Amino acid sequence: MRSFRHARQPARHAHGFTLIEVMVTVVIVSILAAIAIPAYKDYVIRGRIPDATSALATKRVQMEQYFQDNHTYAPADVGPCATDSTSSKYFTFSCSVPGTDTAYTLQAVGTGPMTGFTYTVDQDNQKATTMSAGAPSGWTGNDTCWVTKKGGAC
Repeated sequence: MRSFRHARQPARHAHGFTLIEVMVTVVIVSILAAIAIPAYKDYVIRGRIPDATSALATKRVQMEQYFQDNHTYAPADVGPCATDSTSSKYFTFSCSVPGTDTAYTLQAVGTGPMTGFTYTVDQDNQKATTMSAGAPSGWTGNDTCWVTKKGGAC
């Protein structure tokens, strides 16, 4: 009598990934992206801020040198305010000398991706940062310093 033994089939090896493995990978990548992208954006913003602060500091030194030589900051169309060649991809700079000869205000207003940021400094080295419409969420101004980090930190 013949035996009807079942011939053993070789085990099939699965190739590729299961749906669960793919879904877990997508979830992990999504979580990492949700954390990394905002952190990167803040890092890029912090990297653009020195455009404004360094140019304002340089312009302030020029204003003080002009005052030492002329004993006045005025008129606004002469001296460092008139010869302002400062340019930046992310900020527009301005200089104002009010009616008095002993005061000035330097300002850097954000443009493009830095819209909403305004940095100022005056003759007494009083620094301030103002945030307006267009500024990224979480960034706040400060009346006593130039903000360099989220939350109004100087």
